Amino acid sequence: MSHLSERPEKPVVGLPMPHESANLHVTGTALYTDDLVHRTKDVLHAYPVQVMKAHGRITALRTGPALAVPGVVRVLTGADVPGVNDAGMKHDEPLFPDEVMFYGHAVAWVLGETREAARLGAAAIEVELDELPSVITLPDAIAAGSFHGARPVMLTGDVDAGFADSAQVFTGELQFSDQEHFYLETHAALAYVDEAEQVFVQSSTQHPSETQEIVAHVLGLHSHEVTVQCLRMGGGFGGKEMQPHGFAAVAALGAKLTGRPVRLRLNRTQDLTMSGKRHGFHATWKIGFDADGRIQALDATLTADGGWSLDLSEPVVARALCHIDNTYWIPHARIAGRIAKTNKVSNTAFRGFGGPQGMLVIEDIMGRCAPLLGLDPMELRERNFYRQGQYTPYGQPVAHPERISAVWQQVKDNAGIADRKREIAAFNAAHPHTKRALAITGLKFGISFNLTAFNQGGALVLIYKDGSVLINHGGTEMGQGLHTKMLQVAATTLGIPLHKVRLAPTRTDKVPNTSATAASAGADLNGAAVKNACEQLRERLLQVAAGRLGSHASDVRIVEGVARSLGSDKELAWDDLVRTAYLQRVQLSAAGFYRTEGLHWDAKSFRGSPFKYFAHGAAAAEVEVDGFTGAYRIRRVDIVHDVGDSLSPMIDIGQVEGGFVQGAGWLTLEDLRWDAGDGPHRGRLLTQAASTYKLPSFSEMPEEFNVTLLENATEEGAVYGSKAVGEPPLMLAFSVREALRQAAAAFGPGEVSVELASPATPEAVYWAIQAARQGGASRKNGHAPGALAANGHTAEAKVRTDAEALSDA
Repeated sequence: MSHLSERPEKPVVGLPMPHESANLHVTGTALYTDDLVHRTKDVLHAYPVQVMKAHGRITALRTGPALAVPGVVRVLTGADVPGVNDAGMKHDEPLFPDEVMFYGHAVAWVLGETREAARLGAAAIEVELDELPSVITLPDAIAAGSFHGARPVMLTGDVDAGFADSAQVFTGELQFSDQEHFYLETHAALAYVDEAEQVFVQSSTQHPSETQEIVAHVLGLHSHEVTVQCLRMGGGFGGKEMQPHGFAAVAALGAKLTGRPVRLRLNRTQDLTMSGKRHGFHATWKIGFDADGRIQALDATLTADGGWSLDLSEPVVARALCHIDNTYWIPHARIAGRIAKTNKVSNTAFRGFGGPQGMLVIEDIMGRCAPLLGLDPMELRERNFYRQGQYTPYGQPVAHPERISAVWQQVKDNAGIADRKREIAAFNAAHPHTKRALAITGLKFGISFNLTAFNQGGALVLIYKDGSVLINHGGTEMGQGLHTKMLQVAATTLGIPLHKVRLAPTRTDKVPNTSATAASAGADLNGAAVKNACEQLRERLLQVAAGRLGSHASDVRIVEGVARSLGSDKELAWDDLVRTAYLQRVQLSAAGFYRTEGLHWDAKSFRGSPFKYFAHGAAAAEVEVDGFTGAYRIRRVDIVHDVGDSLSPMIDIGQVEGGFVQGAGWLTLEDLRWDAGDGPHRGRLLTQAASTYKLPSFSEMPEEFNVTLLENATEEGAVYGSKAVGEPPLMLAFSVREALRQAAAAFGPGEVSVELASPATPEAVYWAIQAARQGGASRKNGHAPGALAANGHTAEAKVRTDAEALSDA
């Protein structure tokens, strides 16, 4: 077992612990960024000046009327920026733009003594615009050739030969929706300048170091003149990886110019209309199977809706391409990616970061093609699982492919699949207007940032004379339990009780140059860094203990706060050990660092081994669908998920449950709509409140929900043998969509291929049922009728047989 994954005697990791802030959360005493306003004197409030047009060049911006509003102190415009007027890392996101790029784009900010004064001031500003043509929908962008950023192509094998060797070939396309993060805490920042002109920013950010970098370059300062702190976030889900930077920069600029603290907090409507979403995608594909239903070749083009600027669209598309294989070996593949430029908010990271979009394409293909191949969808999926010695399309060997089958088989056993399928068949035969279905899907999700440089973490651990320990690390807490795990890692490494350890807020003057808390790598990177720092301290303390106990340091163990020598009754309490070390002038602080080894990625050739390991999981979902309305309920879900040796099982099970429900929301409920007409509100987000944007709630939870963590699954080379858990569970929700597809097909004749829009709202399910009743894309005709997609457009539903497709090849 590797040094990093080995656990000592009586570890604190692995114990089920509540979230470290759980009591604060439920009592309402947990502080978030905007709560700090009430502890800060003379705060000014920032309010955006939004332009409600999708695209246009600003010809006049008159701020004078705002200054006449009582309580307005200043209006911030591009002329006030002393550094670089840009809020993005790609230098394509002007903080104060002279061209409006989406409906609701903020072109200036008003500072007021109260938020109401700032709001009235913003309403008084006069903006004149020379309107320009706008591109709103993804199909329109594709038709117009409106693209930006890189256009990667992933190649493996000989695609043409693979299709030539295929017994059956099918083609199709799929368009699926974007998703709003809808974190409970909207974007917020609070900035002030101290007596030494140091800028201090409290920000709800997943990436404090990058927020620091953007604030510094907007203000024309060096990074050591800016400190960013994040206490905690009320949710992030990726939406606070890149997009908080500009808001923090506005607050910091206001504080720098006025000498007073500035608070910026978006209300819910502003947050929805100004911040990016998960990328919606369009995919076209062609796939070939051999006579046994094994994939031979795949040719696909994935187009992401990037919005008006690049943000993180390029790495999102890269990860989508890297995950289109999911759990299936594809010997011959040509997968192209591109980013559409539209006049909408700039889409950004969202839990899974392109992985769900890529995996949805292959799972949709498998669900649509199984009936055409005359195979049960479960059987088709199983036949194509990765085996030992096989490689991904980008050239990385798939380590431990047996875990794909292990979680799959355990789900089948736990869920009693065979018996329940018979029960469902009997139910469906007896109920012509209500159908049930049961589907299983699996996942293989790569853990690490595709950009190799981001795979590093830092920590600073301090031991005080009284034996108490304070941890600083580079990760941020957004409710996912990262801080809880770091406390457990520190206590385990030092060999002390958990109550001895406290965690400090994440800030850039304690741990510099940190990576975003993203890519599910927060515990891996920061946990290993915390462990490294604690190991340095423990080694020093073992030398001190050896002197007191009269033994060699290698024979001393610190367990549950007591140092003992092997083969001796002598012992030394932790507090006494620490005080002795202090008196001996032993350093009681250490900076820890970790870099993920064994990674390589060539973005140009799209080849390498970008991931440290793969996380696996499988889910079985049973649904019941009403044939008159398309309404449905999730009767039962069984999940087996691979988190290695869990650092904190209670936290991890909560992450699996939450990720699954969020994924089910994306795939079945959450339907973002924009006004794509030619009227005065073209480009306006129509679903800009919880009243019109349907989020999953308790009523959408499975009636029976069983989550099991895979046992005996130590991950070598990861901190205490654990695996990442943040993002992978979201993809378990594919099982719900596939169950809905099979339930809709049950209303038609046998062997019906059903196209299902995404999100699969009751409306979409109803149209899928209607298509199934008309025969769907049966094996006889090879075509499926157009289904009404969730965005109101008719989605072409070609799933064609081998003869038709080969005639076009």
